[in-house]
Amino acid sequence: MSLKPEGTYALNAQTSELPTSAAPQKNYAIQKWTSIPFFLVHAATLLAFYTGVGVREVVVCVALYYVRMFAITAGYHRYFAHRAYQTNRVFQFLIALLGTTAAQKGPLWWAAHHRHHHRASDLPEDIHSPVQDSFWWSHVGWILSDKYDATNFDAIKDFARFPELRLLNRFHLVPSIALAVGLYFWGGLSMLVWGYFISTVLLWHGTFTINSLSHVFGKRRYKSTDDSRNNWLLAIITCGEGWHNNHHYHQNTANQGWFWWEVDFSYYALKLLSVFGIVKKLRLPPEAVRLAHLKYTEEERVALNAPARKTPASIASELDHAASARAARAAAAPAPQGLAHAAADMAHAAGAKASDMAHAASDMAHAAGARVSAAVSQAADAVRGGGAPHPILKRR
Repeated sequence: MSLKPEGTYALNAQTSELPTSAAPQKNYAIQKWTSIPFFLVHAATLLAFYTGVGVREVVVCVALYYVRMFAITAGYHRYFAHRAYQTNRVFQFLIALLGTTAAQKGPLWWAAHHRHHHRASDLPEDIHSPVQDSFWWSHVGWILSDKYDATNFDAIKDFARFPELRLLNRFHLVPSIALAVGLYFWGGLSMLVWGYFISTVLLWHGTFTINSLSHVFGKRRYKSTDDSRNNWLLAIITCGEGWHNNHHYHQNTANQGWFWWEVDFSYYALKLLSVFGIVKKLRLPPEAVRLAHLKYTEEERVALNAPARKTPASIASELDHAASARAARAAAAPAPQGLAHAAADMAHAAGAKASDMAHAASDMAHAAGARVSAAVSQAADAVRGGGAPHPILKRR
């Protein structure tokens, strides 16, 4: 069997080559012990207040951010997940190796999960959709759950056949740790803090914004089957990944910025590499696809940029959360004593007033009964004595 990289993996909004499956039950629990390194790296960035900062450290921080972002966007994403271009086996390994230094797990794990995301983007089966779930979950929560830690090799068979990629996928933390150690021995603690910890944390959250923010903020140009949006700021942060609506409308292109004003640093680098023959056959969107939005009516364009869709599941989740919050607040916050005493006094006063009214009514009834009894007695006496009857008994 030949082990040369083959063909192009096509996965667009209109077609799919991945098998469908029932939506798995999501596990929203964060695994505390296995997540400790993630939070420790964040905490380590605070050492910058102790080490200070120099121009060299900042330059290395920014350079490692964008070099590793290129490995994630052009390598993990556009090559391993979508096969948007072709390359040789050596560069395939090198870009995968560079991607592992970003500490975003292995190339096979990353690409397999991303293919699943496109199969079910913003549907209940999508494991990191801000439309279906919360911002926190789509941004970072799902990564910290052990439920999604395994690699689905069935979804990435085209690259899982390369033993060196499987090895990198298994020991994905080794290159990242080696980078951290190398930076320390090169420039000391300050270089470690700025070149690795700060650069890596920024890289994590820069990448994560595509899962979370780019499905909520921005403009939609095309009728994709989800809420993906184009956002120029995210495009700059992620070397071109922010043109997310373009990407979800036609997914297997080497460029995600389809117009000259749409900045796409990863594509510019791939184009340069193609000049030297390192990569080839960069796939671009057909003209009919790129200009499809020109056929939309004004009403369709307005509808495309309506607020993100609310699904029944997300609405029910929000209502349950709101009801739970209200119940918790009510249980945790008893009524002020002043109001409670005032209410008790009002009730006591109302009761006393009602009692007085009852006594008055009883007295009136007693007096009326006595008066009627006296009138009856007087009338009887009058009848016996032939006198005039009591006025109350006269006929009118």
